[in-house]
Amino acid sequence: MARFSQDQFSCPVCLDLLKDPVTIPCGHSYCMSCITDHWNQEEEKRVYSCPECRQTFSPRPALGKNTMLAEVVEKLKKTALQTAVPAGPEDVQCDVCTGQKHKAVKSCLVCLNSFCQNHLEQHENLFNVKRHNLMDATGRLQEMICHQHDKPLEIYCRTDQQCICLLCMVDEHKNHSTVSAAAERTEKQKLLSETQQNFQQQIKERQKYFQELEEAVETHKHSAQIAVDDNERIFTELISSIERRHSEVTQMIKDREKTVVGRAKGLMEQLKQEIDDLRNRNSELEQLSDTNDHIHFLQSFPSLPVPPGSPDVPSISDGSLDVVGKSVFQLKKKLEDFFRQEIEKLAGIVRCIQIIPTPEYESRKDFLNYFHRFTLHPNTAHQHLYLSERNRMVTCTTTLQWYPDHPDRFDRYLQVLCRECVHGRCYWEVEWTGNDLVYVSISVSYKTIYRKGTDNKCRFGYNDQSWSLVCSPSSFSFWHNNKETKLPVPSSSNRIGVYVDLSAGILSFYSICDTMTLIHRVQTTFTQYLYPGFRFFQNFTEPLIGVKCNKYVSLAEGSTVKLCDIQYKSILQ
Repeated sequence: MARFSQDQFSCPVCLDLLKDPVTIPCGHSYCMSCITDHWNQEEEKRVYSCPECRQTFSPRPALGKNTMLAEVVEKLKKTALQTAVPAGPEDVQCDVCTGQKHKAVKSCLVCLNSFCQNHLEQHENLFNVKRHNLMDATGRLQEMICHQHDKPLEIYCRTDQQCICLLCMVDEHKNHSTVSAAAERTEKQKLLSETQQNFQQQIKERQKYFQELEEAVETHKHSAQIAVDDNERIFTELISSIERRHSEVTQMIKDREKTVVGRAKGLMEQLKQEIDDLRNRNSELEQLSDTNDHIHFLQSFPSLPVPPGSPDVPSISDGSLDVVGKSVFQLKKKLEDFFRQEIEKLAGIVRCIQIIPTPEYESRKDFLNYFHRFTLHPNTAHQHLYLSERNRMVTCTTTLQWYPDHPDRFDRYLQVLCRECVHGRCYWEVEWTGNDLVYVSISVSYKTIYRKGTDNKCRFGYNDQSWSLVCSPSSFSFWHNNKETKLPVPSSSNRIGVYVDLSAGILSFYSICDTMTLIHRVQTTFTQYLYPGFRFFQNFTEPLIGVKCNKYVSLAEGSTVKLCDIQYKSILQ
C-alpha cells in the first residue's frame, strides 16, 4: 500500500480522502455526500452528470457504498497515521496535538485550527453532517480572520481597498462597493497577469540586452587583443628602425673620425720628419758657428741651407660633431613631441570606445521602466524661488523667501538643484511654463558646481560642470561649457522628458506629447554623479542675479517648473 499516494484516493469534488466512497456508472468514484449534493443541484434538469468526465445519466443512478474501495481508503488512512512525522521548524504544527506536535496537513477556516492527519480524521467525523471549509495547512489563519468580529474575511471592500467579514459589510462598510474575495481575486488576477507579462517582456529584453552586452564584451576583448598585437608589432618595428638609424649615425661618426684621424696621422709623420731634418741642420749650423777656422767658415757660408717656410698644417675642428649632436637632440625632441601628441589622440579615441551598447528605446513605456522620482532641495534654492507641492514644483516670485543661509544656496542666479542624484539609468519628466521674455533651463549638474557669485562657473550650462536645455516658447538651445547649440522648437514643448545613462555617458531630452520626439542627445563621459536642476532668466546677455535685479525677477514672475508624477499603471499601458 505504501506505493500508493493519497491523491489516488481523493474525491474530485472536495479533494479530500474518499469518505463513504461510491462508484457511479462511468467508473469515477466520489464521497457519497459530494456526489449526492452535486446531483441534487441538477434535480430540476432530470439529467445527472459526472463532475469529472461530464458523462450524463438518466434516470438518476442508485448509489451504493463501494466496500472494497472503502477498505483501501481505511488502510491508507491507518498507514498515513503510522507514517506521521513530527513538525519541523518550518512546518505548520497541529493545534490539537499535545506533547510532541505533528505536521499539520489541513487548516479549517471555521474552527480556525490546523490538524495533522490523525486529528483531521476526528474533525471530519465530528462535523460529518455539515462539512467545514478546509484548505492546505497554513500558518496565516489569524490573518484570514476579522479581528473585530472573529469571522472569516470573505468579502472585499473596493471603497476602502481591504478585506472584510460579513458583519463588517453590514456595519461600518455599509453602502460601500463590495464583492466576494474570490471575485476580486479574479479581477486582481487579470492585473497580475498583465504585470507578469510585462515582467516577462522585461526579462526577455534584459536577456537580449545581456546577450548583446556579452557579445559586445567578447568583440571588444578580441578587438583589444588585435590592437595590442598591432601595437606590439608596430612599436617593435619602430624601435628596430630607431636602432638602425642609431647604428647608421654611430657608424657615420666613426667613419668620419677614421678619415680625419688618418689624415692627421699622415701630417704628424711628415711634421716629425721635418722636425728631425731641421734639428740635423741646426746642429750643423751650431758646429759652423763654433769653428775658429775663419777660412772654413767663409767657404761654407754661401752653402748654408735656407730655412723652410712655415708648414701649411690644416686645422682639425670638432664643430661638425657638435652639429651632429645638436641634430640628434632635435630629432629626439621632435620624436617625443610627436609621440606625446599621437598618444594623446589615441587616448582620446580609446576613452570614446563604448563597451556597453546604447539602446534606442522605441516608446515612452521603455523609458518609464527607468522612471525616478526627484524632489527639489530647499537648501539650494535662490531666495526668489518658491517651492511647493512637497518640493516637486518651483515658481519664480518677486516675494522674497526667507530661506536660512546655507553654503549650498545659489545666491545670485535663480537656480535650484534636486536632493537626489542620478545613478545608473534614470528618466524623469518636467512641465514648464513661461513667456517670450523668459527662458527656462532644464539642467543636470555635478554637485561640485559653484553656488556664490555671478561667475559662469555658477551658471547652469556655462561651465564643464553642467549641461542645460534652454527653453522658451519661441526658441530652444543646448548649452555646455559656455557653448551653444541651437535647436528647432518642437511642436509640443511644455513637457520635457530627460534620460540619463551615467555609465554610457548618454544625456537625452525629449518632447512629450502623444509620442516622444528627440530634441537633443549628448554622448560624453560623466566623472561624477549628476543632479537635476532648473534656472529662470530673461536672456543670455542679462543674467538674473537675484535681489539686485528685481526687474528681471518681475519679468519671470509666475514661471514654473514641475517634476511630473507618473503612476505605476502608466508603465503597464
